[in-house]
Amino acid sequence: MSLEKLNKEIISCRKCPRLVAWREEVARVKRKAYLHQEYWGKPVPGFGDPQARVLVVGLAPGAHGSNRTGRQFTGDASGGFLFPALHRAGFANQAEAESRSDGLILKDMYIAASARCAPPDNKPSPEELNNCQPYLEREFELLKPKVIVCLGRIAFERVLKIYSIRNSGWKFSHGALFDLPPSSFILQPSSLLCSYHPSQQNTLTGKLTVKMFDDIWQKAKSLVNENS
Repeated sequence: MSLEKLNKEIISCRKCPRLVAWREEVARVKRKAYLHQEYWGKPVPGFGDPQARVLVVGLAPGAHGSNRTGRQFTGDASGGFLFPALHRAGFANQAEAESRSDGLILKDMYIAASARCAPPDNKPSPEELNNCQPYLEREFELLKPKVIVCLGRIAFERVLKIYSIRNSGWKFSHGALFDLPPSSFILQPSSLLCSYHPSQQNTLTGKLTVKMFDDIWQKAKSLVNENS
């Protein structure tokens, strides 16, 4: 299966009744600032370089960000913090991410998520995350990344679950780095790098600073070269 076929399957998914109802209601009611825009209102597929050696795993689409634009981290404050950092690091050709037709191109990077539908209160349930997990597993298998960057604890725990890593003593913290063993998804060893999620809750409080985030992407670049 190709990434293109996988993404078509993701977009047509209706496995989670709660999420289907919520994403479609948000797309129908809309936010006042976007009343004249057509919302995506479907599961949001991954996007980026199909030859990427770096795979970024986020949490879930924002109700009025990705659920509106149809592209990961596009059109909300999290993306407004993420893409300038990726541009500075050389992973993106531009710092702006407003729509699927804005010309943004990722180089050596693919961005996915733990959940593909916008959840109420940004909190997908464990069952909903389990329903989405096969999509992420197949992205692992197709891309065979050398570096996986987890944005937030939920993404970190989801990767450990995919790798069946339990009771390892591995704990999520910003900048934490682990060596992932070969698996049925990725035959070669790869690196797991952790970062706080670029949500406003983290960026506006100073929990995640521009320098802290820039350091993550520089580390990802050096790991790619080390693992090549």
